[in-house]
Formats: sequence, C-alpha cells, structure tokens
Amino acid sequence: MLTSTYLLRQRRFLPLFATQLFNAFNDNFYKTAMVLFVVYGVYNSEKAEAQFSAIASGLFILPFFVLSALSGLLADMRDKAKIIRWIKLAEIGIMLCGGAGLLLGWSGHLTATVAIPLMLLALLAMGVHSTFFGPIKYAILPQHLNKDEVLAGTGLVEAGTYLAILAGTILGGWVSVPWAAGGVVVTAALGYLTSLSVPPAPPPAKGQPLDWHVIRSSIALVRNTMHDAEVFYAILAISFFWTIGAVLFIQFPPLAKNVLLADKQVASLFLVVFSIGVAIGSVAVNALLKGVVSARYAPASVLAMGLFVACFYLLCRVWTAHHSGALMGVGEFIGQPLAIPILMALLMIAVTGGMFVVPLYAFLTTKVDPGQAARTVAANNIVNSGAMVIGAGVAGGLSAVGVPLTEQVLLSAAMCLVSAWLGWMLHRAEREAAATAAAAAE
Repeated sequence: MLTSTYLLRQRRFLPLFATQLFNAFNDNFYKTAMVLFVVYGVYNSEKAEAQFSAIASGLFILPFFVLSALSGLLADMRDKAKIIRWIKLAEIGIMLCGGAGLLLGWSGHLTATVAIPLMLLALLAMGVHSTFFGPIKYAILPQHLNKDEVLAGTGLVEAGTYLAILAGTILGGWVSVPWAAGGVVVTAALGYLTSLSVPPAPPPAKGQPLDWHVIRSSIALVRNTMHDAEVFYAILAISFFWTIGAVLFIQFPPLAKNVLLADKQVASLFLVVFSIGVAIGSVAVNALLKGVVSARYAPASVLAMGLFVACFYLLCRVWTAHHSGALMGVGEFIGQPLAIPILMALLMIAVTGGMFVVPLYAFLTTKVDPGQAARTVAANNIVNSGAMVIGAGVAGGLSAVGVPLTEQVLLSAAMCLVSAWLGWMLHRAEREAAATAAAAAE
C-alpha cells in the first residue's frame, strides 16, 4: 500500500476517501465526547457508567442489524455517489440534534430527562447514517479502481478510517463540550461538501425492486450471501473480531476511571492508541501480502491478538497507582511503572487485529459479482452488528451482575480463539477455491 498512495491523487478515489475520513472522524468525535462527558460528568458509579457505555454502543450498532439489507440493496440498485450525498446531508441535521443535547447536558439543564435522551437519539440516528454509508465505501471501490488496486484501496480506507478515528477520539476527549457540540456540525457540513465530488457510480444492474420488509430482506440477503465458503467464513471471522472490539471499547472508559484511576484524557488515550495500532496493522498486512487478497496470516494474527489481550488483562490485575488521590491525568498516568507496558499491550492488540481484519474485507468485494458487492458488505454488517449487539449486551449484563471490568477483558482473549479457528477455515476455503480454479483451467 505504501506504493499505492498515488490513489490519493486520483479523483476516482480521493473524494470518497475524504468523505469517509470526515464520516469516521465525526462518528468518533461525537461518540467520545458524549460517552466521556456522561461517564465523567454525570454518573459516579462503575456499574452505571459501564451500563451506559454498553447502551450507547448497542444503540449505535442496532441499525446495522435492522437496516443493512435495505442499505445494501439500495447501494447496488441506485447510483452510489447520489446516495452518499443524501446521507451526508442528513448527517448535518443529526449533528444539530446531538450538539443540542451536549449543550443542554453541559449547562446542567434537564440532563437526565432531555439532554441524555437527545444525545442517545442522535447516536442512534448516526448508526442509521453509517448503516447506509458502510456498504458503499467498500462496494464502490471495484467500480472506481482496477482489480489490482482494490486491496490497496481497501487498506487505505481502513488506515484512513482509523487515523480519523484517532483524531476524533483525541478531540472528543480533550476539547470542551461546547466546542464538541459546534465541531460535530461543522464536520458534517465538510463531509457533505467533499461528497459532491465523488464520481458517479451507477448500478451494474438496473430496474430491480427494493424489498422494504427489513426482516424478510435481511434473512434473504444473509442466506443468499453465505453460499460462498470464502465469503461465509470471512463474514463470521469479521463478526467475531468486531465483537471483541466492541467489548474492549465498551470497557475502556469505565476501566480507565475505576481500575486505573485515570481521567477522561487517559480513556481517550486508550482509544487513540487502539486506532493507531489498527492503522499500522492495515498497512503492514498489505505489505506482507503484496496486494494479494489472502487470509494466510489471519489465524496467526488473531492468536497473537489474544495473547496481547491476556497481557493487558494481567497488567490491569496487578496495577497499583501511586498518585495524589484525584484521577490521574495523562502525564501522571505515564509516570506510573506499568503505564507503558499497558499502552504497548494495547497497541499490539490493535496492530494484530488490523492485520487480521483488513484482508477479510477485501474478500467481500473481490470474491463476488460487482453487482452484488454492496449487498455482500451489507450482509456482513447484519451478522457483524448482531454479534456486536450480543457482545454489548453481554458486557452490560456482566457489569450489572458485578463481574469486575478486568475479568471482562479476559472474555475478549478467549474469543480470539474462535476467531483464529474461523480464520483458519477461511484460509482452507481459499486454498480449495484456488485448487478448483487451477483444475478448471487445465
């Protein structure tokens, strides 16, 4: 991918890339500002904080489960560039709602009865927004890029996404609430402006009807997608990966506050380190694979991820802080003996996770007919979001019954074993498909 940055100078890629950057930035700018404000500024209970974090994550993910089939069908049957522009226009209104909730909560007016529900409503709407944008950002690539550029383009989108997540997470944790409320609206407007330059991407097949029955269409979409063994195992492996990621992201803010005794800037730092790591992993795996879509490194990558999650768990278990009594800022936290090992373990969790998941997304758009690409990504989103909602529910339930946050981290390490098995099954299916294609060519 390092040799493929020329794509960033191409109109067939750059406007989409920029629009996706603003999209990922704003999602995380708003989510981080909202969750950290509520966790640190409203609640004062580990149980309530963990449950709120789980509820917020579940609300954002839920639309992916309910509406992905419709979004995938729409993206395959209509011009993707036009859909992007409508989505980005809607984001401006959504962020006006979310910004109003942040300002109400910050001012202390009707915090529990109006401000928090308004913030959660905007978060749910952003989930709907991202549900319709998600299939397009991957499915449009095979239309605008050459076949040998798709993996590089996917890697650039993933790396750029996580750098945008990094920037949004930093600002969400560091700027004041009024600045966050205004910033999310400005970012939404910038995303709409860049979307105007995305080249047309008409549907390969025209005139197909949309099925507005979301349950029936979701079941049909998943069933019709899963017949290909490579796509089937790629979707299952991605789903387990994001379930692990969802559980970890839910735990970071309350774990930073209640276990590591650190303030919201440290919680933001955790999310930043995670985002940097996934971006590094996205670049590294493309360099290893040399542009070839393959799952050969998937099992080893996610096993390594599980080992680093276990290390992170052990470090949290033995953590003892020597501080003044108030929650530690970043400087004081970094001065603790185990702080650097904790951050390095977190970084390596994300690096190995990025190496695992990026090639799997390329499977979804290169192993199917171009006219089915968006629906394949949408089917992936349905399964992913269902697994993530379950993961968020499990995390919230464990907190509700009093399971310590550090013990919940260990659950993520165990789940990596399942992901490794799925990665191995995908690689086996990949080898079998290559053997079949070679035999047919003889």
